[in-house]
Amino acid sequence: MASNAYIIANKRAVSSHPHPHRQPHLPLLLLLFSLLFIGKFDLVSALNYTKYTRKVSNLRLQRIQKHLEKINKPAVITIESPDGDIIDCVHKRKQPALDHPLLKKHKIQRVAPEMPKVKTLKRDEGSGDSKRKEGEDLIWQMWHRNGTRCPKGTVPIRRSTTRDVLRAKSLFHFGKKQSTTINPTRRADAPDVVSSNGHEHAIAYTATSQEVYGAKATINVWDPSIQEVNEFSLSQIWILSGSFDGSDLNSIEAGWQVSPELYGDSRPRLFTYWTSDSYQATGCYNLLCAGFVQANSRIAIGAAISPVSQYDANQYDITILIWKDPKLGNWWMGFGDNNLVGYWPAELFTHLADHATMVEWGGEVVNSRANGKHTSTEMGSGHFAEDGFGKSSYFRNLELVDADNSLSSVHDISTLAENTNCYNIKNSYNNEWGTYFYYGGPGNHPQCP
Repeated sequence: MASNAYIIANKRAVSSHPHPHRQPHLPLLLLLFSLLFIGKFDLVSALNYTKYTRKVSNLRLQRIQKHLEKINKPAVITIESPDGDIIDCVHKRKQPALDHPLLKKHKIQRVAPEMPKVKTLKRDEGSGDSKRKEGEDLIWQMWHRNGTRCPKGTVPIRRSTTRDVLRAKSLFHFGKKQSTTINPTRRADAPDVVSSNGHEHAIAYTATSQEVYGAKATINVWDPSIQEVNEFSLSQIWILSGSFDGSDLNSIEAGWQVSPELYGDSRPRLFTYWTSDSYQATGCYNLLCAGFVQANSRIAIGAAISPVSQYDANQYDITILIWKDPKLGNWWMGFGDNNLVGYWPAELFTHLADHATMVEWGGEVVNSRANGKHTSTEMGSGHFAEDGFGKSSYFRNLELVDADNSLSSVHDISTLAENTNCYNIKNSYNNEWGTYFYYGGPGNHPQCP
């Protein structure tokens, strides 16, 4: 089960220019003119973006522009990524998080959180792990390829555009998961509030009775194909607490996703999400609203991951840790080998202000049933779990953080997939990967009509 090491991409000479303030936004007339070319950069995709290039009223454009001015903060320097992304290096104290009403008096945590302790000696996790030389661990996002980095004291934020907002159902829905109700046919001990609105899963989960203070996993990265612009495919960790059939569910989420509606392309991207009211009004993806406090100057949330795994060839994975700082109570996100990305302040939550009651790991897709058929949007690699290493996607080394801030392997997990003819999951255990599972599937095919 050996995996090849991450490859350092060749550096490309793309422009990077410093400027003391955000360049002025386009005047409205120029913005209207630019919308004529909304589809210009989307022609490389087989997805149909036509309905997202409809005529837009001046009033709506003004509202969008006002919102963009709110979330796109002034940059110290701007970096252009080879994939078309614009990465703004924003001063830490100017980032969107601090606009949240609950964070008006919040002081950015300067002292590093206490990392979870490992209860047992760390075994050799070489099987499947990405072996990288010291200093290479962060050369994995597309915008890194020209070698430019954000200056000390700033954080990289992917700039949002008018095109991004116009692909959303509305300005309110931009950057948010849809509010839904729970599927009554789903097992009561494996809840996920988005399961009844065309969302399908293949997940592993913990029992609801235990107190949880964090979770960790290493996640195989692929680029699943997406059938419709408003569908997505993601692989993530959920940290959950609250009422699963009510309106107060708290959720913290992180992983990778392919979402043409959110990003305008079909590349897998690192993402985060949070909500404190069952996805109704609070929270959002990445830094598209106030909340998540970015702390790392080299990791851009929402930026594309590269390279990605190929069928029966090189395999690549990312390691994500989410845990509650035992001293200050904030929920931190770690990436790779103890790289701190940032944190969700405790003030944002009700139930998660204390602890979590459930963790889920796995895949999720949106099935919009266009043309009355099940979507062909893929989960994971697009192959079923039984195909195994190099062919189906995996989560490995599933671990939990307990009340003593100790990290240990998960032993008692359950699995669930709503429609195993479309996507499935199979878990196991060995000494190298600990608790792990393969998951995914192709979606629409003769047994998944």
